[in-house]
Amino acid sequence: MKLPSAEELLADSRVIALSLHTAFRGLTLRETMLVRGAAGWGEFAAFTEYDEVESAPWLASAIEQAWGLGPTVSERPIFRETVRTNATLPAVDAADVGAILERFGDFRTVKVKVAEAGQTLADDIARVSAARAFVGDAGRVRIDANGGWNVDEAEHAIRALERFDLEFVEQPCATVPELAELRDRVHRMGILIAADESVRKADDPVAVARAGAADILVIKVAPLGGVRRALDIIDQAGLPVVVSSALESPVGLRASFDLASRIEHLDYDCGLATDVLFTGEEIPVDAAREKWWRDRAVRCLKLL
Repeated sequence: MKLPSAEELLADSRVIALSLHTAFRGLTLRETMLVRGAAGWGEFAAFTEYDEVESAPWLASAIEQAWGLGPTVSERPIFRETVRTNATLPAVDAADVGAILERFGDFRTVKVKVAEAGQTLADDIARVSAARAFVGDAGRVRIDANGGWNVDEAEHAIRALERFDLEFVEQPCATVPELAELRDRVHRMGILIAADESVRKADDPVAVARAGAADILVIKVAPLGGVRRALDIIDQAGLPVVVSSALESPVGLRASFDLASRIEHLDYDCGLATDVLFTGEEIPVDAAREKWWRDRAVRCLKLL
């Protein structure tokens, strides 16, 4: 990848903060940086708590997008023009489920956040039950624990939730060995395990597949460094995938749709409707936050 200079990277950039309808990952505002290159806009959306090493691939993805460095059609053909998407349900009270899911319009699949800090399994059961009732028997319900359970907690929770006909369980435990042990325990129940953090936060994103610790990979373009690298990881892993967002703005989501269009077999609805979680209100950032993001981008650029 031919990188822009720091001056080129920052020549036409802006930092924005987008408000969320409901707290997600503990956030009510999502800060992100947009950069414009020869091919248009790209998005550098690494979460603010990430250090430069973890954030650098997010910048690589933004540069790939803004400077048109992704795969060409001759390298990676386009297999579809439209992508089925799922609704994403934050860890809200069961009483609020209907109002949130209605914002997503027509969908058949919902991903429900569970294992939220400060909540109980009873909260999760109530939320998943409400989601299942909303989509009906023909709908699909998957849950995402973001690594919040140990193996015993995960098995207990899955047994309590399996009656809702789960499509799969995303990142129930934090580590690859835990996922492998849990997968052995629950496979006879017909429960599929998907890996997210064990892909996007791993030094070796394919290790979870080699370890037989997951049935499905959740692929997020920005944290993996762009569409090219994401496709390489998919090729190496040889597992079914779900393309999902990392809570980017519609600018960054375009790269995720580009990836999804280039995957030949895409059997699961993708988590790319997360723009619905935003209110549409853009909050101005002050000069100090603008500088913080610009300085961060330069530090990350030096690592690429």
